[in-house]
Amino acid sequence: MIPGFGTIINGAAVVAGGIVGHFTGKLFRQEQQKAVTMACGITVLFIAIAGAMQGMLRMDAGTLVSGKSMLIVLSLSVGTIAGELLGIERGFERFGEWLKVKTGNSGDKEFVNAFVTASLTVCIGAMAIVGAIQDGVTGDYSTLAVKSVLDFIIIAVMTSSMGKGCAFSAIPIIAFEGGITLLARLVAPVMTDTAIAYLSLVGAILIFCVGVNLVWGKMIRVANMLPALILAVAAAYLPWSL
Repeated sequence: MIPGFGTIINGAAVVAGGIVGHFTGKLFRQEQQKAVTMACGITVLFIAIAGAMQGMLRMDAGTLVSGKSMLIVLSLSVGTIAGELLGIERGFERFGEWLKVKTGNSGDKEFVNAFVTASLTVCIGAMAIVGAIQDGVTGDYSTLAVKSVLDFIIIAVMTSSMGKGCAFSAIPIIAFEGGITLLARLVAPVMTDTAIAYLSLVGAILIFCVGVNLVWGKMIRVANMLPALILAVAAAYLPWSL
């Protein structure tokens, strides 16, 4: 199978989820759409909590202990500072505004927020990176195929409550996963088991922040925290454990 097929499947699944969500969303009244958004946010929160706990908790002599606190503190604090200085969130919003105009959705007030939130929800995580590497190196797109099913459901639900801006998260997915697939042979040696574990942990916390925004309204500029993922991978190469 040609490299990049997994990215194509994932992008198509997001678009399909957006189409399904767009038409099913019309069946709900405004208060029902808000309830669906709340339910989606709570789901995202618990998925993120489960992922974070898996990375932080371990058994030691029959006792459950936690760890990786320093990794989380350093990655998130330094990463957020870098993201704030770079203005990543603003870049996402500007692209969303451009998309809104070019796609004829200028009257959709929630378009940009839906696009940014959905993009962060489906792009953050180890499945996207590991799956894209597998696709690029061996042509194995099975991980991205599984992710596509999950993304289809997530985007369908989010679109039904937040609007069709969610469907356009296919664009960053194709760019992100496609780029990694093209560079897979360079990226693969870097993604050791420890690096993937650190990435998964910090990624789960960022997804938790997305859930917070869904439930309580936009409180956190999650896109500005994305450099934390790079720092999490870099931390795997430190001579001491965080």
